[in-house]
Amino acid sequence: MSNTVTISVRGPVAVLAMDRPPVNSLGYDLRVGIADALDEANANPAVQAIVLTGTARAFSAGADVTEFGTPKGAKEPNLRVVITMLEDNPKPVIGAIAGQCLGGGLELALGCHFRVAAPDAQLGLPEVKIGLLPGAGGTQRLPRLIGLEAALNMIVGGAPVAAAKFAGSPLVDRVIEGDLIDGAVAFANEVLEKKLPARRARDLKVKDPQGEAFLQFARNTVGAMSKNFPAPMKCLEAVAASYGKTFEQGVAVEREGFLSLMASPESRAMRHAFTAERAAAKIPGIPEGTALRDIKKVGVIGAGTMGGGITMNFLNAGIPVVLLEMKQEALDKGLGIIRRNYENTMKKGKLKPEQVEERLAAVTGTLSYDDFADVDLVIEAVFENMDVKQTVFQTLDKVCKPGAILASNTSYLNIDKIAGFTQRPADVLGLHFFSPANVMRLLEVVRGAKTAPDVLATSMAIAKKIKKIAVVSGVCDGFIGNRMLARYGAAAQGLLNAGALPQQIDGALQKFGMAMGPFRMGDLAGLDIGWATRKRKAAEAGVPLKPSVADMLAEAGRFGQKTGAGYYRYEAGKRDPIPDPVTEKMIDEYRAANGITPRKISDDEVVQRCMFALVNEGARILDEGIAARASDIDVVYLNGYGYPLHRGGPMLYADMVGLPNVVRALRRFAAEPGADASWQPAPLLVKLAEDGKNFN
Repeated sequence: MSNTVTISVRGPVAVLAMDRPPVNSLGYDLRVGIADALDEANANPAVQAIVLTGTARAFSAGADVTEFGTPKGAKEPNLRVVITMLEDNPKPVIGAIAGQCLGGGLELALGCHFRVAAPDAQLGLPEVKIGLLPGAGGTQRLPRLIGLEAALNMIVGGAPVAAAKFAGSPLVDRVIEGDLIDGAVAFANEVLEKKLPARRARDLKVKDPQGEAFLQFARNTVGAMSKNFPAPMKCLEAVAASYGKTFEQGVAVEREGFLSLMASPESRAMRHAFTAERAAAKIPGIPEGTALRDIKKVGVIGAGTMGGGITMNFLNAGIPVVLLEMKQEALDKGLGIIRRNYENTMKKGKLKPEQVEERLAAVTGTLSYDDFADVDLVIEAVFENMDVKQTVFQTLDKVCKPGAILASNTSYLNIDKIAGFTQRPADVLGLHFFSPANVMRLLEVVRGAKTAPDVLATSMAIAKKIKKIAVVSGVCDGFIGNRMLARYGAAAQGLLNAGALPQQIDGALQKFGMAMGPFRMGDLAGLDIGWATRKRKAAEAGVPLKPSVADMLAEAGRFGQKTGAGYYRYEAGKRDPIPDPVTEKMIDEYRAANGITPRKISDDEVVQRCMFALVNEGARILDEGIAARASDIDVVYLNGYGYPLHRGGPMLYADMVGLPNVVRALRRFAAEPGADASWQPAPLLVKLAEDGKNFN
């Protein structure tokens, strides 16, 4: 018998305990283990009832997504067969649920005749979040147990619900406050003593006198909310089939929906994003179990927008922060903004007054570096200037205790050079937060040439603690995200020069799914930032700055939203971008000065040039080892740059388009008169295309 399920017999009750670390995902070996354990318990004449349980962490967190689309995933017994075995079992089966009971795990529990649960056990069918629907009868059994509306909300929303909320319903027959297994065995004995008939969810009817009206309302609501995602509507139609159709007919609708979604590009993208996030946490060259440094107190330098946001991340996680500014006025302003942010959250009902005060009590403002003497981690969020960084890190090197991690929030500058300003380069790395830092999920963790393994591992662990998605990057100008963004921006500028207008380019990319086009984004971030970066790079290279439309706008004081005009103009107090004839006149002047005759550009060309510029630079980043894997690049773009989830990230998008097609397009762009050398296809991209391989 499989070693994934253990059997213990307590009087007339056999306890079948699933134990496939970490969360009892229902891979082939566990499915076999359940089937074999059921057979063994049924063959034992002393056993009259069966309890199926998991671990304290998880009854089961669902299907093993690594087996999707593989022979192992389809190998018998599949999950539907195992659930039918439970449902048709001659001896009553009680599911005993603790921890996570999600997706296929909940569907497995729905196959039991009765269910008991710890009050805080989490029950959910989150398949919609990876572009799928429950595929093992969940859309048919759950409505029969909790009703049409409650089931639809759980399945279309995908959020887990505490078991205590279903106490006494057919879904949770009993909530067990004490030892779960003892309580489950006692319940099983009750079933035997009272001769309670085994209850199969499939035999129940969905009763709702307003069912048709509710479903029509739901179709209108879900349809409006799920624009680029087919899964929510497929979920709805499957649940609707539980109302008025037989169980078998409903299962057929569910199966058809599941298979169509499984083959959809949207689901492929969402499954990719799901697995990519988990892969990003694995750091090449850093063994699991690496001893971590203890982070009990954090220092942050700079109380501006970025520094304040970074501070809030740690306060939210219960980690005290010392916040440093150079002037009392700036410190007071920064602390005031933090307080205002928390109070606004409280007004929305997301924090209690005492939680606000608790968090504010954990931040200490200071004007002196000496107050960093006992911090375990310092993050600087000062001006993007290497001379300023030098002063900061030389000072930190003197005042911080041995073993303190020294981090820079720089978005472009060389971390190895910054580390060289200290006598402890092994303790230095980049922690590049994205603005607003208390909201954005992405954190680029920049590994310097001398960054110690435990410093990197500790930083990844602390990122998880403050609820960030961390991706490791090597050292280069702009790291992963901003280095690629420079090529994306250059492609957009090239289109602008050639004949398109900002509103067309932004519109085409937003229709593709980007949260915001590059010119709207430039206006939001401030055109002065990119201008300063271009001047810095030109100075470092010892060459004059080659002017662009962006520079013309910046030189005219049009920095974007903060000055009321950039590529677009903005009315006071509003953020709506309004196409501006002044900008169009500057663009015409630029074209005339550079001998450019504008041409008509299609939206398809806009998308192709901008996306393939991203992909090409991503391939170079991958080839240079700046990113460990293509999926890491996708994680960066999905979580930090507004890339559409239903596309899966730029590297997966290239896979879906076909790498040979990407290479052909890039060669066409590179062959145009005066084309920038960056359009030449990256060697790795060419090799993968020629070998018939993909990035992922």
